[in-house]
Amino acid sequence: MKQQRIADIIGPIMVGPSSSHTAGALRIASMARRLSAGTPARVEFKLYGSFAHTYHGHGTDRALVGGILGMEADDLRIRTSFELAREAGVEVAITPLPDAPYDHPNTVDVIMTDATGATVTVRGISIGGGAAVLTQINGVDVSITGECASVIVRHRDTVGVLAHITQSVSLFGGNIATLKSYREKRGETAYTVLELDSMLSDVAREAILVHPHILDVRAIPADGPTEAAAEPDDRAAQELETLDFPTGEALLAYCNDRQTTIAQAFRAREDAIGRAQGKPFDLDAYLARVFSVMKASATEPIEAPAKTMGGLIGGEAHAVAQLEKSGKGIATGQMAKVTRYAMAVLETNAAMGRIVAAPTAGSSGVLPAALLALSEEGSYTDEQIADALVTAAAVGCLITRNATVAGAEGGCQAEIGAAAAMAAAAAVELGGGSPAQCLAAASNAIANMLGLVCDPIAGLVEVPCQKRNASGAACALVSAQIALAGVENLVSFDESVDALYRVGRALPFELRESALGGLAAEPSACKWCESFMCASHADRIESALASE
Repeated sequence: MKQQRIADIIGPIMVGPSSSHTAGALRIASMARRLSAGTPARVEFKLYGSFAHTYHGHGTDRALVGGILGMEADDLRIRTSFELAREAGVEVAITPLPDAPYDHPNTVDVIMTDATGATVTVRGISIGGGAAVLTQINGVDVSITGECASVIVRHRDTVGVLAHITQSVSLFGGNIATLKSYREKRGETAYTVLELDSMLSDVAREAILVHPHILDVRAIPADGPTEAAAEPDDRAAQELETLDFPTGEALLAYCNDRQTTIAQAFRAREDAIGRAQGKPFDLDAYLARVFSVMKASATEPIEAPAKTMGGLIGGEAHAVAQLEKSGKGIATGQMAKVTRYAMAVLETNAAMGRIVAAPTAGSSGVLPAALLALSEEGSYTDEQIADALVTAAAVGCLITRNATVAGAEGGCQAEIGAAAAMAAAAAVELGGGSPAQCLAAASNAIANMLGLVCDPIAGLVEVPCQKRNASGAACALVSAQIALAGVENLVSFDESVDALYRVGRALPFELRESALGGLAAEPSACKWCESFMCASHADRIESALASE
């Protein structure tokens, strides 16, 4: 896997409600589209596992169609992608296969047919955080992540073809990062997948196609932050040996040795990654957009509540704001604000509005709620807010590296817990705390969220997710206050992250985003689900546990 950049942790900027089920699904379809000769005339999506059970409530179906139409993850037109497909003359079929076997719970087969009748079948999996991997092309096992610019060459399995491909790429300025070949049978159709440091040039593509045994060449651009390509800097790669920060302890040692903040350390790391990969990135411009999207997602539903995908929530942030205005609530100041802002973001998310996954869509309300509440109570510059976001990303990066932020793997403690840890560290940064206090606050938040199960009713990112985001934001501020007071922790940040991972793995499957346990299994929830889900609760539990 690639090194996590700041935009991988605080991002993507996307249309909700789920980074894995919406943004990840769109990414699969977007990559698959590149393997077809333009927008296909007909496309069928066969859904497996979790995709098959909750695809409509998560907007997975709309996101898949949006990807086929070439939309980006933050395009609000995803909401109406089916209508846009009809207007474009694209025939769409959705085929859920809830009882079919699968290797990964978020799996889809994309079967594309062009105007000539030629068909390409691509299998993809969504691996969390909006990232995806293509695992099959026409039944041939591949592994295409989109982390680098990818080139897929379909050719006859004959002597000399690989040499021709690599020579053509190198001759016209392409630098090959990895190369793998896959074949159906010896002497028949094969696929060569190259990962490049930059997109394949048109002249290189034409040079590859000159060979008589080359059938076609398709290119998939890299995901994540990119600007104009630059030459990779070998010195930056050497710098990364110091700036990689495998643990919180290593990060603190660096900060102490150089008398820097966590934000300064991770800014140096971000710069080094960009130079090493030849992918420079205007971090401050990105962070300014992040905070702008966060503010909009946290404020718009308060004045204009929107209809959500599942219909389980909507209007709660407005109700909380009205209580605050009446003066009858028991929470005031920052605590009242973090409550309404966190709940508002989840309404935006569940209505397929634009949000920032931080670190996931399901926990997207925690960090903006904490930052907005603090910024309204204090007078912080744009630079201070940006540094707070970078500090939050540093904590999220360490958790992602050494544990998980996926509810399906670690429960809600991995999503809301990680978000609360990120927000707590960001709050300490704004409060002028030390790097050690930032990590102490993050550790406090993890400890307070440890063991929290992921039990979304009907698999929707609505209940109890909305209220847990508010609780996570409040926990972040409490955790930061304790750390700023100098209260020390017996258990270190790294040990807390390790505990989060071990506890998450110990949770039974039905308490890890399956919608089969916890509150999701209670009679009221099951009664509501009867009209929403296609299979009985008991059958779904038996099927899911059997596949686990």
